[in-house]
Amino acid sequence: MKTTNQYQQNSILLIGCLSAVLGLAACQQEGGAEKAGQKIDKAVDNAGQKIEQTTEKAGQKVEAAKETVGQQAEKTGAYIDKSAEASKDALEKAGKQIDQAISNTGNKIETAKESVVDKAVATGEYIDDSAITVNVKTVILNDPVLKASQIEVTTVNGVVKLSGTVDSEQLVGRIIGLVNSQKNVKSVQNELMINASVPSKQ
Repeated sequence: MKTTNQYQQNSILLIGCLSAVLGLAACQQEGGAEKAGQKIDKAVDNAGQKIEQTTEKAGQKVEAAKETVGQQAEKTGAYIDKSAEASKDALEKAGKQIDQAISNTGNKIETAKESVVDKAVATGEYIDDSAITVNVKTVILNDPVLKASQIEVTTVNGVVKLSGTVDSEQLVGRIIGLVNSQKNVKSVQNELMINASVPSKQ
């Protein structure tokens, strides 16, 4: 019986020791967990501080970049404004030069037109005068009485000038009548001479 009690006591003692050992072990583990928790807390705090510092530095860099971009934008805006103003001035100047060139060209065209018209009129008159002269000479040569006469014919602006020598006053009248009957003849300038050596026919 004594042995059984000793055995029970030993068992209880053993269980008590084991409990104590386990309790101590648990306490030691708890202390390790606490230390680990503290380390984690410290690491989190450090990480938080680093994140805050990094965020702050990044914010400062962003602000600096914003400022730089703002300054560059202002400079660019001023440059664009200057360029736009210069372009506007250049366009206005070019526009004025084009207007002036068009005006000068218009004036030159008008002058050229007037000159061409004047020349055309002069040429037309010259052609008309030549045609009148040819017609008058043809009429004189085709007349059986006048064809032997030495008569010069010139025409200026439709005025026919007759010069030379004829045999009688009647021939002068006949020639003037023929010339006046021609187209485009405005008047006759008579410079015909009577041949004194030929006796007048009554």
